[in-house]
Amino acid sequence: MKTVFLVTASLAAIASVAAHGKTTRPIATAAPASSAATSQPKFPPFGVNLGAMDKTVLPGDDFYSYVNGTWNKTTEIPADKASWGGFNILRDLSDQRTRAVIEDSAKTKNAPGSAGDKIGVEFATFMDEATIEAKGIAPLKPQLSTIAAIRTPTDLVRVFGKDNRVGIDGPLTFFVEQDLKDNTQYAAWASQSGLGLPDRDYYLKTDAKSADIQAKYVAHIATLLRLAGQPDPDGAAKRIYAVEHGLAEIHWSRAEERQVEKSYNPIAVSDLGKTMPGVDWATWLSTVGLGGEKRIIVQQPSAVTATARIIAATPIATWKEYLAYHTIASAAPLLGKAFVNEDFAFNGTVLSGTPQLKDRWKRGVDEVNNSMGEAVGELYVARYFPPESKAKADELVRNITAAMNDRLQRLTWMAPETKAKAQVKLAAFTPKIGYPTKWRDYSSLQFVSGDAYGNDQRATEFEFQRNLNKIGRPVDRTEWGMTPQTVNAYANPPMNEIVFPAAILQPPFFDPNADPAVNYGAIGAVIGHEISHHFDDQGRKYDPKGNLNDWWTPADIARFKVLTDSVVKQYGEYEPVPGAHVNGELTLGENMADLAGLNVAYEAYHLSLHGKPAPVIDGYTGDQRFFLGFGQVWQTKAREASIRKQITTDPHTPGAYRPYVARNLDAWYTAFNVKPGQKYYLAPKDRIKIW
Repeated sequence: MKTVFLVTASLAAIASVAAHGKTTRPIATAAPASSAATSQPKFPPFGVNLGAMDKTVLPGDDFYSYVNGTWNKTTEIPADKASWGGFNILRDLSDQRTRAVIEDSAKTKNAPGSAGDKIGVEFATFMDEATIEAKGIAPLKPQLSTIAAIRTPTDLVRVFGKDNRVGIDGPLTFFVEQDLKDNTQYAAWASQSGLGLPDRDYYLKTDAKSADIQAKYVAHIATLLRLAGQPDPDGAAKRIYAVEHGLAEIHWSRAEERQVEKSYNPIAVSDLGKTMPGVDWATWLSTVGLGGEKRIIVQQPSAVTATARIIAATPIATWKEYLAYHTIASAAPLLGKAFVNEDFAFNGTVLSGTPQLKDRWKRGVDEVNNSMGEAVGELYVARYFPPESKAKADELVRNITAAMNDRLQRLTWMAPETKAKAQVKLAAFTPKIGYPTKWRDYSSLQFVSGDAYGNDQRATEFEFQRNLNKIGRPVDRTEWGMTPQTVNAYANPPMNEIVFPAAILQPPFFDPNADPAVNYGAIGAVIGHEISHHFDDQGRKYDPKGNLNDWWTPADIARFKVLTDSVVKQYGEYEPVPGAHVNGELTLGENMADLAGLNVAYEAYHLSLHGKPAPVIDGYTGDQRFFLGFGQVWQTKAREASIRKQITTDPHTPGAYRPYVARNLDAWYTAFNVKPGQKYYLAPKDRIKIW
């Protein structure tokens, strides 16, 4: 199943991965799955794992290694992982807990058709490998027959529309989200799509590594077609790749898509044929379920216009091959072993460097979380998220919000009238902590025992239709975009909110019993990170109600640009793997948020002391424990392919480089006696002071 997130939703800085070493990091190697602990990490009473540190390294020479060096030397990545670290350990813990919730639900005598019954049916069906193997390619035959019957351009877009509803890639995707200039309303959106590789750059780069991936992708296409009994798999694979390469050439880059105001392009549906000719828009929209819409918002108008031309210019026979491949590729994880193994060999090993497929139960947990995540989440919260954790987290958010308000008012580069608007926006801000106040209704979702692929299709279409049903209704401001069992967080500018699921509110991020310095340095910096997204170069484009409405002065923008150019330069110097530097433009927003989050959390920590001196614990001052807590959050190792993928596609800097944002805070220098001549020392004039 696939979820489309509007480009303006700023996802949290949690999914980042990296290897670690010196200027060009050595790459971590695989380990047997049993070599890495998957239980909840153990921390001493004040909340920092001192055994993970390497005290032979000076903090100013390599802060990451000082905080995490021994862990890095003694830890290997499990064979079924592309990366490993604090986030992954918590994700494994969340998976184990979620499995327990799912299996207990399956054992309980639930009423037929209840949420508990559906959870049990879907999981048991996915785990029934024998039935899946026996069915072979049969679950796909109706869709493949529909594709084979395509004769006209209208037939073609009708299949594009049907595929959109069930999460199968097509050259464009349609979805429902808030209207960014009137976010009390939902609107229909259209976006570029259709690539089988993670990003357009995978097609457009010509270096040796990219050429190798491109060749292996063509071979992967051919293998899946051959497994499914499709004609001329080798020739078809080349033609399919050519179509995708053509789409990649006209797609917007991720850095371009980050400019949200350029992605808001409302067009009357009646004008689509004139401004973007080449396809039967009325049939396409009607099949998707948007036939009654008078207006659609196009995210990348030049790309969508060019896509319509490509659709018209490409032979229908080639599109039939393209559709057959994407149908098979979408289904592969839900079919027999040959399909599962081929899917993993390319998407897991070639693209991410992961040598071993995840255990089936873990994939089953993923499937149920994708289908009925909030139903599982309601059970998860009741079992694993005590009220005292939520109460302490709520208090942290209040303190960090207060510190953010103070810092906003002291900014020297922001005009007084802009500061006043910032204060209004912050006052209207909504934090969501732990779990939703209203749980999602899955009563109309149907699962069938023994039909794993059909269950996935029905769940995807259920979610798509749930979003279509929002049109014409008031925006539901209680809705969450993540489940409580997700180890992540996000900022959502159209809602003027931040969201922190329950599963991230545990060590190493948060422990209600830990020393406050560590909590502020860990989860506090992440909370500050997310809050700051509402006030950065993209957040400034949303007013207190969350509508797209820039509230900065031109002078504010100019002064801010000078400061952010320094951020781009500083991060662009980092080289996580040989020949691959961090993209300072792509990662700008997240890097600024790291800088803001650490500054705001540090101030909030000192405000929480109420003028009293922080105690010294195990020989570490309060400020030292604050920065240690921050550094251990980013404990990370990853495989080279995974890092290269991240650098190309992810707006977050690789995790092992994120602790170095501390080199911009004067307090870090004082805490660890960082001196000139040490590698990460910055002269006071070179320390970036934005927030």
